[in-house]
Amino acid sequence: MSLAIAFVTETFPPEVNGVAMTVGRLVGGMRERGHRVSVVRPRQGEADVGSAHEFPVPGLPLPGYPGLRFGLPAGRQLVRRWRLQRPDLVHVVTEGPLGWSAVSAARQLGIPVTSGFHTNFDRYSVHYGLGWLRSAVATYLRTLHRRTRATLVPTAALAADLAGAGLSGVRVVGRGVDTGLFDPARRSPQLRAAWGVPEGGLACLYVGRLAPEKNLALVEKSFAAIRSVCPAARMIWVGDGPAAIRLRAAHSDHHFAGVRLADDLAAHYASADLFLFPSLSETYGNVVAEAMASGLPVLAYRSAAAAELICDGANGQLVAPGDEASYLMAACELAAGGRGRLPELAMAAREAMLPRNWALVVERFETVAREAILA
Repeated sequence: MSLAIAFVTETFPPEVNGVAMTVGRLVGGMRERGHRVSVVRPRQGEADVGSAHEFPVPGLPLPGYPGLRFGLPAGRQLVRRWRLQRPDLVHVVTEGPLGWSAVSAARQLGIPVTSGFHTNFDRYSVHYGLGWLRSAVATYLRTLHRRTRATLVPTAALAADLAGAGLSGVRVVGRGVDTGLFDPARRSPQLRAAWGVPEGGLACLYVGRLAPEKNLALVEKSFAAIRSVCPAARMIWVGDGPAAIRLRAAHSDHHFAGVRLADDLAAHYASADLFLFPSLSETYGNVVAEAMASGLPVLAYRSAAAAELICDGANGQLVAPGDEASYLMAACELAAGGRGRLPELAMAAREAMLPRNWALVVERFETVAREAILA
C-alpha cells in the first residue's frame, strides 16, 4: 500500500551537508518505491516558492553557516495544510523550532510522527562557547524524541547511547553510500599534479565542514607530524565553514579546494592517499563511507561511522576516542613505515563498502514507517 509521508527538515538539497544528502536520498528512494512524499523545509532564498511536493516556510540564517537556515515555528500553517491533505505519517528530520512545531501539529491532529537523530547539538554547544547550555540542549532533544513513536538513528552504538539516556523506540536504519559515484577509478593524476603532489608523494585529505566541532586542530597537528617523516606530503582541504578563514591564513602551503560536488568531489576522494578524520561530534559521518568507497584509507577515532565501518588495521586505522597521542603516532606510521600498506588498506576499504547501498536503507525506513503507522 502506498503511503503519504510528510518530511519536515531544516535542510534539504541543493544545500550541501550530510543531513541534506541523507534526507534527499530517503525522499527520492521512497518516491521510487511508489510513496507520496512531501517536504516541509525553510525557504532557500527569496525566489524559492516551492512546488507541489515542497512546502517552504520562513526561516533565519544559521549563525556561522552562510547559506544554511533554520526554520521558524510553523504549527498553524502545518495544521491547516495537513487537515486539507492528511499524511499517513510525519517524519521530523531535525529538532529545531520548525521540527518541534511539526511534532506538536501532528500530535494535535492524531497523525503518527517519527523523528531522526542526525546531529549531536548538545556536543556542538561546547565548541561554540555555550557549554553551559549542553545539559539544557540534551534535555530538549530527548523531550522532542520522546514525543514521537520512533527515533531513527544510523548506528547501533548511537541507539545504545540514546537508550541508555532513557529514550525508547530507537530504531537503527543505517546509511548507505553511492559506490557508483565514489569509486577508485576516478583517481586523477592531473588533479594530484594540480595539488602540487610530486611523483610518489603523499596526498592527505580532509572533507567536511570547516568548523570547530570537527576537531580540525588535530588534522593540523597530524599533518605537521606526517610532514616531519614525509616532507613531500601535501594537505588538501575540501569544504567550507566558519573556520576556513583561520585555516587559510595559518597554512598558506596547504591546498584549499572549497566545496566540491558530485563527480568532482568523487575525484578528490579517489586522488588522495590518506583521509584524516578526527571528529568526535558525529552521529555518523557520511564522509568516512564516501572515502572508503573511493578506495581511500581512513584514520579516525573509534566513533560513529568509523567504529561501524573500519576494521582496524584491515581497511583503515582506528584509535581510542580522544587519544590524541595515539592518533598522531598512527598518522606518522601510515605516512612512513605504513606507506606500503596503504594500497592494501585502500582495496579492503572499497570492498567493505560495496554491499552498503541506499536501497536497503530506504527499505528499512519504509518498514519503520509502516510499524509507526500501525502502532
